[in-house]
Order: sequence, then C-alpha cells, then structure tokens
Amino acid sequence: MKGLESLDWVVIGGYFVVLLGIAYWVIKQKNRNTEDYFLAGRNIGWFVVGASIFASNIGSEHVVGLAGAGAGDKIPMLIYELHAWLVLMLGWVFLPFYARSGVFTMPEFLEIRFNSNARWFLSIFSLAAYIMTKISVTIYAGGIVVSTLLGISFWVGALTTVVLTGVYTVLGGMKAVVYTETLQTIILIFGASVLTFMGLDAVGGWSALKAEVTPQYLNMWRPPSDPDFPWPSLVLSSTVVGIWYWCTDQYIVQRALTARNITQGRRGTIFAGLLKLLPIFLFLIPGIVALALKQQGKLDWDTPDQAFPSLMMNLLPVGLRGLVAAGLMAALMSSLASVFNSCSTIFTVDIYKKIYPHTEEKKLLTIGRIATIVVVILGILWIPIMQNISGVLYEYLQSVQSYIAPPITAVFLLGIFFSRINSSGAMATLLSGLLIAVIRLVCELNLNAFNPDSWAYWFGEMNFLSFSTYFFLVCVIIAIVVSLATAPPDVKKLSGLTFATTSVEDRLANKKSYSRWDVLASVLVLVIVIGIMIVFNGRI
Repeated sequence: MKGLESLDWVVIGGYFVVLLGIAYWVIKQKNRNTEDYFLAGRNIGWFVVGASIFASNIGSEHVVGLAGAGAGDKIPMLIYELHAWLVLMLGWVFLPFYARSGVFTMPEFLEIRFNSNARWFLSIFSLAAYIMTKISVTIYAGGIVVSTLLGISFWVGALTTVVLTGVYTVLGGMKAVVYTETLQTIILIFGASVLTFMGLDAVGGWSALKAEVTPQYLNMWRPPSDPDFPWPSLVLSSTVVGIWYWCTDQYIVQRALTARNITQGRRGTIFAGLLKLLPIFLFLIPGIVALALKQQGKLDWDTPDQAFPSLMMNLLPVGLRGLVAAGLMAALMSSLASVFNSCSTIFTVDIYKKIYPHTEEKKLLTIGRIATIVVVILGILWIPIMQNISGVLYEYLQSVQSYIAPPITAVFLLGIFFSRINSSGAMATLLSGLLIAVIRLVCELNLNAFNPDSWAYWFGEMNFLSFSTYFFLVCVIIAIVVSLATAPPDVKKLSGLTFATTSVEDRLANKKSYSRWDVLASVLVLVIVIGIMIVFNGRI
C-alpha cells in the first residue's frame, strides 16, 4: 500500500486550518444561553440542518464497514442506506410534534407525553448506550483508520482526533458542531465521489463490474430461508431500527430541532434524505470495485474492511489521496462531535436541570461544557477496553441497535399515533424491553455454555433480524395491553402531542409550512429509493 506524500499532507493540513477557522469564528460569537449552546439558538437553515444530519450519521466505521459489506458479500446490508424515506418521516411526521412541544431532548418529550419516569429511563439508558456503543466504536474504528492512513500509532491517532474534536465541541457547542459538519460533508462527498468514478473506470465501468462479480452478487433480496439476511426480517427489523435512529434518537433529532422553524427543519430532513442515498455510491460501490480489482489481480487486501483504504491509497493520485484521507477524518470527527454534544445535552437538560430546576443559564452552560469534557474522558478511557474486544463482540456492537430499538420505537410510535397509550403502558414496555434485551445478550454471549436443545440456546442463536422483528411485536402488545388494562391518560394534557389531539389550527399551520416543491423533492427521494431496490435485485 502506498503512503501519503508531501502534497497529501499539505491538503490534510489545509483541511484542519479551515476547520479550526470555522470553529474559531463560531466560538467568538459566544453562547448566551442553553438554547444557543445545545440547539444553536434554533436559528439554523435547511442546508446546514441537512448536512449536519448526514455528517452525524456517517462515521469512519460507517465508511469502512459499508465498503467492507460491498467487498464481503453482505449486499443486503445496503437496506440501512435506503433509510432516506425514514429521514423524510422525521420531517413530515415526527418533527411537527417535537417542534410544537418546544423540547430540547427526546427524553423531555417522553415526560410531556407520559411522565417523568419515562424521561429518567430514556435519559440514563441513552447516555449509557452512547458511551458504550457510539463513542467507543467510533473512537476505536477511527483510531485504526487515522493510524493506517497517516502512518502513526493507534493511540496518537485516536487521542489527537478525540481531543481536537472535544475542544471545539466544548467551546462552541451545537453551533460549532453543525457548521463544521457542513464543511466535513462537502469534503467527504467530493473526495469519495472522485474515488468511486476512478474505481469504476479502473475496473472497466458498471457493466464490467457486474460481469466480474456476477449479477447475483449484487442481489440484496435473499430468500426467507437465508440464515443471515432473510428479506422479510431484514425489511421489518431495519425499519424498526431506522425509526428509532432517524426519528426518535437524540443524536439525529437534535439537528432538526436547531432549525429556525418547521419549514427549515423539514427541508433539512428532505436534503438529508437525498444525501443519505449517497453512501451507496460513495462507499458500498467502491467496496465492490475493490473486490473486482482484487479478482483481476490489480489490488490486494486481506480483509473486506481493508477494501476502502486499499483502493484509496493505490488508485488515487497524490493530493486527492490527502483529500479523501481528510474526508475520512472529517467523518470520524463529525460523528464524535455529534455524540459529544448529544450526551452533554441529555445530561444537562434531562438530568442536572431536572434535579436542580432553578439553576441559572450561565451555570447550565458551564455544566454542559463539563459534561462534554467528562464524556470525552470516558471515551478515551474506553479505548483500551475496545482494543481487547474480539471480532465477534465487535460485530455484536454493530447489531446491538437491533436490541435497543424495538421498545423505544414502539413507545414513540404508539405515543404519537394512539392516544390511549398511557404512562403505565410506556414504562412497562421500556422496562420489559430492557429485560428482554439483556436476556438475549447474555444468551448470545454465552451460547456455548448452553445445551443446544435448551430454550436459552434457541433464544441466543436466533437470527438477530428475526429476533428484532418479534421483539418489536412483543413491545407493541405489552404497551397496548397494559394501557388498556389501566386508566386512560388525561386528554387535556395530550393537546398537540398526539395525532388525534392535534388542533385544527395546528394542522392548518403545519399545512402552510410546506410547498409543492417540498412534496416533489420528497417524492423524488422515494422514487430513487425504489429504483435502487430494483437495480440491486441481481437481474439488472
């Protein structure tokens, strides 16, 4: 594998100079209150909202992992990249309810809809999940990527990136995060686009690529009997996970809440939906190209996860190599900045302010910065643990969202669309969901200790996609049964929080918040999604 040369380093250095310049400009503007610090003053336009949502989603492990899926016969995983329609759902369905409630966080919305216990549960659960999954996996994968690209040690790469990202996140808050993410989105898209076009050219074009890997390799629809990716479970499970991630998770929704109004927020999600379709072309296809070039004897790599960096370092000319390397670091930093700020927001607004409700705004800003610093430190302390995690457990971290999502998705969906769901039903679903997820993980991680004929072995061995689908159905049943068996919620308190209790005035205001162009752009996204599903059917 070739190394970076002087011009590459100049390009990387230029990227960091511009990045720090933007961060410095934002920091100089100062944050006057918590709305400024956590939601950028709720004054962000659609372009920055959309770019921020996209950049938050794309981390270095996402880039390398998606290319690895393309190179490692895991094409069905691209269904998670077709969640553009769920990003639209955030803007068209969920955002109006969130905006009307005036909340900062998703746990805060659960308290308004149900009770404080639901808020406490989601706050603590989200913080633990972020630190143990999002932060740890991003730092671990990012440290490997940076050390490989720059030829430095894992620790130097990981620590430098984490500390640098932490500094501008702590000082600038959400405003620094969204504006730097806009730059990072542009660099990542441009650099990866160049690699895709040059890769397709090197392999002989799309037709030559299909002939090399065979059309059947490009089929994302596996039969229901497939042990790894049965298509019914894949579609249902990915939808459940997608609704949780794109429509209810603080990590993503916080970006939409920064918009200056519902119109800008919705347009931001439409723009993000269009951007969300790009990873298929920017990362998945380069992985397939790397496989084809390997089969042609033009490229060599050992594992699928090495496909993207190997293609990049061997195919791109000097200078462009540095630009794509900067794009990969941008992906890492944007994901880290997003999760740092989300953790800080949840701790300050949902935990500290809940315990000390009369705290002054100035002190809350200080608490927010301290919380970010603590999260950065916890992320660094988690690195040695991540280094010792086996490949099997690392894969588990990728599928763990299939265990997190079902109860939260059930509570939010039913909470908005079924007014009869009460706090008892919501808490029963969240608590039982946590218990079921823990039992599943224990069974899965200790599979060899159980008798193959036992229920524990069956429960732990079940395909994670099928498990997630049944798990969601169980959560819905629990929420409905418990709610119907207990007293109904106070309808007056639900005003504007559910579909049935939304006033005529609010519906008219919502209707005025979009134009025919918003509708047409959304339809375009849906048409592209359907088109990609048809193309990747092994026949075209």
